[in-house]
Amino acid sequence: MKKAKHLLPLALLLASAPMMQSCLDDDDNNSYVICPSSPKALVTVCPTANGGFTMVLDDKTTLVPSNMDKSPFGNKEVRALVCYTPDKSFYDGTGVTVNRIDSIRTKLPAIDLGDKNDETYGNDPIEIVKDWVTVAEDGYLTLRVRTIWGPGHTPHHLNLLTGSNPDDPFEVELRHDAKGDTKGYFGDALIAFNLNSLSATSDKPVKIKLRWNSFSGMKTAEFDLALRPKIFDDDLSDLVSASVLR
Repeated sequence: MKKAKHLLPLALLLASAPMMQSCLDDDDNNSYVICPSSPKALVTVCPTANGGFTMVLDDKTTLVPSNMDKSPFGNKEVRALVCYTPDKSFYDGTGVTVNRIDSIRTKLPAIDLGDKNDETYGNDPIEIVKDWVTVAEDGYLTLRVRTIWGPGHTPHHLNLLTGSNPDDPFEVELRHDAKGDTKGYFGDALIAFNLNSLSATSDKPVKIKLRWNSFSGMKTAEFDLALRPKIFDDDLSDLVSASVLR
């Protein structure tokens, strides 16, 4: 879980349509309350068998929405930015009122194809922004990325490749295919990758070694990531669409 220290505008980060919850107070005066427009936390939205959902904040905390019976993302498990108000009267004190929740483009990793990587996944430059939403947690690698976007809103494709190093299954590479959309202005977006399918030899966090082609050449970074004991049985291949990322 990451909570915002300096809250960022949602419009800067999100790659999907927002789901706005009611801000109508339920008291007798029927007064309105102000809904914060900025995200409070980064969570994993986990669907439940009854059609509802929970939100994983960290290894010890799972939040349960008190004002939503159904997940706005159906049976898909996704990373999301959420603005919420604690509701300690609900579900043993772990309840929250969801004021706003916005999904992040969430994908599974792709297979490294060696010499065919450039043709298949592209090799356009991209930057990874050091930020509270660039984080490895709950088996996911979530990244705030920065690159050039043109005026035509052409979808860019991002993939995280695994299998390039047979001696280290946790060495991964971020690939960016701008689809020719390389003239314009710098802008940011969020993307998340579910790495729970990677096999860990113990219950200790693994060291994810990430490399990518930046505007100043190849860069690397390392993340400590705790994987789940096993991946959920939900079909994670049917993922939330995004307007600027594929």
